[in-house]
Amino acid sequence: MKLQQGAGKRDRFVKKKEELEEEKGLPPNSGIDYRTLLEQIPAVTYITPLDETGGRLYISPQIETMLGFPSSEWLTDPQLWFRQIYPDDRKRILMEFYKSHNNGQPFRSEYRLIARDGHIVWVRDEGTVVRDESGHPCFIRGFMFDISELMRIKEAIQKSEAKFQTIFEGMAIGIALVNTDGRVMESNQALQKMLGYRVEELYGKVLNEFAHPEDASQDLDLLKKLIAGEKEHYQIEKRYIRKDGEVVWARLNVSLATGLREVPPYTIHMIEDTTAWKQLETQFLQSQKMETVGQLAGGIAHDLNNLFTILSGYSQLSLLEISEDHPLRRNLEEIRRTTDRAAELTQRLLAFSRRQVMDMKVLDLNQLLKGLGKMLGRIIGEDIELITRPAEDLGRVKTDPGQIEQAILNLVVNARDAMPNGGKLIIETHNVELDETYAQSHFNVILGRYILLSVTDTGCGMSPEVKERIFDPFFTTKGKGRGTGLGLSMVYGIVKQSGGYVWVYSEPKQGTTFKIYLPCVDEEADDLSRQEETGDFPQGDETILLVEDDESLRSLAARVLRDQGYTVLEAANGDEAMRLAREPTHKKIHLVLTDLVMPQMGGKELVEQFKLLHPDTRILFISGYTDGIMIYQASLKPGTPFLQKPFSPMELARKVREILDG
Repeated sequence: MKLQQGAGKRDRFVKKKEELEEEKGLPPNSGIDYRTLLEQIPAVTYITPLDETGGRLYISPQIETMLGFPSSEWLTDPQLWFRQIYPDDRKRILMEFYKSHNNGQPFRSEYRLIARDGHIVWVRDEGTVVRDESGHPCFIRGFMFDISELMRIKEAIQKSEAKFQTIFEGMAIGIALVNTDGRVMESNQALQKMLGYRVEELYGKVLNEFAHPEDASQDLDLLKKLIAGEKEHYQIEKRYIRKDGEVVWARLNVSLATGLREVPPYTIHMIEDTTAWKQLETQFLQSQKMETVGQLAGGIAHDLNNLFTILSGYSQLSLLEISEDHPLRRNLEEIRRTTDRAAELTQRLLAFSRRQVMDMKVLDLNQLLKGLGKMLGRIIGEDIELITRPAEDLGRVKTDPGQIEQAILNLVVNARDAMPNGGKLIIETHNVELDETYAQSHFNVILGRYILLSVTDTGCGMSPEVKERIFDPFFTTKGKGRGTGLGLSMVYGIVKQSGGYVWVYSEPKQGTTFKIYLPCVDEEADDLSRQEETGDFPQGDETILLVEDDESLRSLAARVLRDQGYTVLEAANGDEAMRLAREPTHKKIHLVLTDLVMPQMGGKELVEQFKLLHPDTRILFISGYTDGIMIYQASLKPGTPFLQKPFSPMELARKVREILDG
């Protein structure tokens, strides 16, 4: 039945063909010329009936070149076309074909056919519906073009675009494609994350609107020159404002994209977030500044310590020699008290400069804070709530207990002053691990285990300008007469000399947190109990070699020791001391008391040479300052006998006796 229907269709086609030829005034059978013409064009020509047979009324011989099947096979096998459609395309193509069958609209589609040898051929199939006298659609007349090469090019372009898009989205640096009006055409995920906006929130916006107001006009002239072709690219540093209000520092690299057909020129903005690097740079500059000022402060404090030792020493000796009712006694006592206060000031300078001598002990910060509890309560007053959160199983640290106590007290005093109307003071301890991630945003951090001591207040906070200078010596925001400006400088020095780090986190009206990181040590805590001092000067009859380049200080120390019965040999430097050591009259020298830092030959070098002649002699070093690294690593072993300047006559006498009896 279907074959008979197909024959009827062909008869109608032949009749229609003859009518068209007659209409155009062509001689009979002139269609052979059309056929010759059609069989020479680079496309397959076909005529297909609009019925369910799927067969062909006509198909040009180019089909064999395209798919390997001769045209005769297409005419005799109605299902061949359907079978050779690529399986994934069949449903779509049949639906489009039937749609043309139903509504008589042109059939246009791109799909894949399977050639006889199995390879895939992409075709563009374009058919026009031909109607009979009654307007009823009877067949489709069309062309099939081999577009395999075009599809390969298209696929390559799509892969290239996909690759570009993958790179574009995967870049860690923010990228924006911006038209010559300054508006964002495309942005990648890194830029969206950097600025805190979604892709649709950035699209069409002027990129410069997101810049910091102070930096918005910074590169306008450069951008104009770039678009005008006067520059190839430019690079600057620029700040942007995130959606949440935070400032982002960025390195901006801008270039112009031109030469693309049918695409107007646009600029490529590569925006690298350098906020962390800026923070590190600030920390580095701060560290350099603190080191320079610290060296100056340490040198001044060293010289002052010698003077204060002399003043305090002679004041104490004078007080020992005059009666309680002597009219000058009150003056001498005031001189001594003033000298002691001045000496405390130099100790703060030394702490800041990291050139004080630290009495290093292994301790538990939780126990230390527990001992300070009552004192801290008295310092902050009743309108401030003190909250302590000690960590369980807290590790040990190695530092000077007295100095770290002073550092904590200084932080508490600052917190109290930041909360004049009351608030909360929170002191916490934690075991922490400083890793690579932390080190990336904190300058010069050594990785490892640390104990964190944090002091947080709910006070007025600090502006960025104040925070930048918070550890500078003599910098203070307090009123006149309310502080020396050395409290936080002292904290900085104590922490640094203990091998740790201190960072401050603060914003105006958001409170302040100081975080102190001290290296964790695997040692048992030391016994920190202190012995009561007596008022007696210990005496002795041993021989002491006193080596000190400051004449006044040397005279004072010699007098104190001779008054207690010792034989004292004085030397102004290392060379003089060695000459005395070689004299045969000085067969037995029991103790060398030497300044650690002297011109020409220092105390350590002197002791090394002296020990070759007198190996059993005991040693006591004195100094106004000594860098912690020099004492504990480079020069002297931990536990080396040491007396810190300024010292009183009593302290000198007791320390000498302690070393001789040790």
